[in-house]
Amino acid sequence: MIGLIRILSTCAAMAMASQSLADTADRAFGGDIFRAGDTTAPLQATRDVFATGTSVILRGEIAHDAHAVGFDVDADAATGGDLYLMGVSATLRGTVGGDLTASGFSVRTAPESEVIGNARLTGAQVTIEGPVGGAVVAAGGKVTLNAKVDGDVLMAGETLMFGRDARIGGRLTYSAPTLMDIPEHVITADRITYEPYHRSEVVKDAQEIWSDWEYPALPTFMSLFGAFLITVGFFVVIGALFLALVPDRVRHLRRKIESRPGMALLSGVIGLSILFGLVLISALTVVGLPLVPIILLALIAVWTLGYILGAYALSMRVVHSFGSDENPKIWVRLLALVIGVTLASLLNFIPFLGWMANFALVLLGIGGMTMAIFERMNGDANPVSDMPD
Repeated sequence: MIGLIRILSTCAAMAMASQSLADTADRAFGGDIFRAGDTTAPLQATRDVFATGTSVILRGEIAHDAHAVGFDVDADAATGGDLYLMGVSATLRGTVGGDLTASGFSVRTAPESEVIGNARLTGAQVTIEGPVGGAVVAAGGKVTLNAKVDGDVLMAGETLMFGRDARIGGRLTYSAPTLMDIPEHVITADRITYEPYHRSEVVKDAQEIWSDWEYPALPTFMSLFGAFLITVGFFVVIGALFLALVPDRVRHLRRKIESRPGMALLSGVIGLSILFGLVLISALTVVGLPLVPIILLALIAVWTLGYILGAYALSMRVVHSFGSDENPKIWVRLLALVIGVTLASLLNFIPFLGWMANFALVLLGIGGMTMAIFERMNGDANPVSDMPD
């Protein structure tokens, strides 16, 4: 998962750069192709492909690896290496010469698809209809296998299903709420291992909500605007509570970010990667499954606090640059918080550039918290010299 997050972050960054450097949707550099925006133009890549957009469609031939992230991702290309997909809906229709890694609410490999290597799939709904030459790891609310798998299979979910075309050449390890009567044509009983499944209400609710949504509808302008107002208000309230209740701690974290912004960004990547890694590790272990909702909630909380802290730190930096009082009153800090969060939220309406700027704010905030944790672990509680707020 850590590798996937790194690759998809690189994908978004490179696609943003490609759009800023050229008027076309594709940018070729060093044999790689960077695609930004919604286009169905065929690909002819001699190396790797990085693609991002609302609707990402991959067609053509890709010599090495391909990475795609978007709202609706559809891969119908011949990929010579590994393929990485992430989206609300992620579908494979082409061939993958290496391994497939995909994550989303709806993840599907179509009957005409083929994966030569291993497949690792996670989502609220996971459907495997294309043959896999290696092993399969599939976890989600509802997981359906209806294809031939030459290697071992690990399946975990609230609901597991096997179609008439399902065949498993290796061993099957499955985790479900109850023991299942798996058809003999899928796999013989001596090659099946059952591991108890602990129900998660979060996973169950998500599976029920998305059960009839193969391709979720795009949000309308009014819903986005309403969400913007609610989000800004929520961020301001949370930030104001922290400024009022723990002002010294907020000041300490802000100073870390201001004094070492580069280290804060790097620490943010490390901290965020650790949290995402914990989600995958917990989801793939029976003991850790009950902890997945807790880790997800912690991830959301850390992401939110990091975003607020990053916006506030940047806004206060601007305030100080204009020669303001080095020890501003609480209303000045609150005003800086409101302006910082509002401007940062408005950036979300700017495709790619705004999203990456917001992601950088999240990394700054999480980086400040990560640096503080590491320093406490090393016994250095306040390495940054005092600097008045």
